[in-house]
Amino acid sequence: MEAHPDAHADAVLANMGYKAELPRNLSMLSVLGLSFAIMATPFGLGATFFVSLTDGQSVTVIWGWVLVSLISIAIAASLAEICAVYPTAGGVYYWSAMLSTKKWAPIASWVTGWLTLVGNWTVTTSINFSGAQMILSAITLWKEDFVPNAYQTVLMFWAVMLVCFLVNIFGAKYLDLINKACIYWTSGSVLIILITLLSMAPTKRSGAYVFAHYDASASGWVRHAMCEEVQEPEREVPKAMVISVVAAGVTGVIFLVPILFVLPDVPVLLAVASGQPLGLLFKLVTGSAAGGFGLLFLILGVLFFAGVGALTASSRCTYAFARDGAIPGSRVWSRVDKRFDFPLWGLVLSTVIDCLLGLIYFGSTAAFNSFTGVATICLGTSYGIPILISLLRGRRMVKNSSFSLGRFGFAINCLTIVWLLLATVLFCMPVSLPVQPATMNYASVVFAGFACISVGWYFVRGRKSFTGPPVPKDLDPSEIVKGRPLDPETSHASVPDTKERMKTG
Repeated sequence: MEAHPDAHADAVLANMGYKAELPRNLSMLSVLGLSFAIMATPFGLGATFFVSLTDGQSVTVIWGWVLVSLISIAIAASLAEICAVYPTAGGVYYWSAMLSTKKWAPIASWVTGWLTLVGNWTVTTSINFSGAQMILSAITLWKEDFVPNAYQTVLMFWAVMLVCFLVNIFGAKYLDLINKACIYWTSGSVLIILITLLSMAPTKRSGAYVFAHYDASASGWVRHAMCEEVQEPEREVPKAMVISVVAAGVTGVIFLVPILFVLPDVPVLLAVASGQPLGLLFKLVTGSAAGGFGLLFLILGVLFFAGVGALTASSRCTYAFARDGAIPGSRVWSRVDKRFDFPLWGLVLSTVIDCLLGLIYFGSTAAFNSFTGVATICLGTSYGIPILISLLRGRRMVKNSSFSLGRFGFAINCLTIVWLLLATVLFCMPVSLPVQPATMNYASVVFAGFACISVGWYFVRGRKSFTGPPVPKDLDPSEIVKGRPLDPETSHASVPDTKERMKTG
């Protein structure tokens, strides 16, 4: 008699030293929807449209998106190959330890874990903060001289965070349905916007403008966490990772091309005080504030799915890192609430951290750029570490992956590392020149702040007691996937029990 998929997945997780505590009620389509939600293609492109128009217009918008999509597919494929061997909510944090030698596993997992944690916190802040700005920008459709102050913006951001927090608590049982609904809402919204814009636009740009126009004169210059809640994660999650990126890339092109064909005068869009010109674009093309808001509402719906999904992933990342004792107060943050069947206090910590990050806006109106930059730097670096370790060790640990990249793996991995290094530099740069204190990109400052916390906690507690995830030392990857029991004597961690590892908290 064939074993139930849940039993097999739980056995695989047990091999990696963890007890299955989260219900496996997410399907591959649901994980695809969650990934699609966090990428939030129409919302993300709309929220950063101001930057693209400033730094090159059509060429930057369309071809920049195509380039980033292709590279993102390479990144997703590289990580999916590893995920197929080690499917755990720890993700890149666990993979860095597993792919390393016994000597370097603790420090590799510590660094990667903190980068992942901060990246997830700041990407949630980035999504919901820009969402708050976009909500407030809707007011300007009727009241053009309205400019929200810092208090209004931060309060709206907190309101968005509260909605996402409450949905994650009381809608936890419906996350599978919510994630699936995201796919249909996003796809339907893009289709409606495409048809509406092309049919109502009084004039249209030429194909040469859409695909070849470049003007950067305005710039001053001459851009895994749910594995333990999925059945057969070693097969389903890697597929969802790659498919979601491909789908997001295609969706982005379908969303951007019509917008560029009906693009109003760029100086008018760049003059928007809120820095969110998408609502005005919709208003100018449809000829009415109500029509503009109707289309903007579809984008705000995508924001809802993105905010909820990002906070979900952030809380699971917090839970995974805390159960190995790597966060102050780990015993609290890694506790799974039996009423809701998910790490409630990990969700609380993630929400509080995000709300506190929003306070940076009082000191810098460029805070949104900082959040985006920090998220990209942290997540990009955390993605690159396990890929780099795999490369340095000759890709031996992924040779039996069920999602193998084959003979192209080495080239794809190298391309990924080069791009991530470049992206780290790019996201520390200001959007335009000259740079003023109020428009400075503070990504490096925020990153340095979290780095100090991570390093400080490592020297206080981590170097004395942190051993990293309880991963086997010399276990062949093919044996892990088959469900071989963990031998504590061959583990990096001397104490595989979760509660013992949390004593450091």
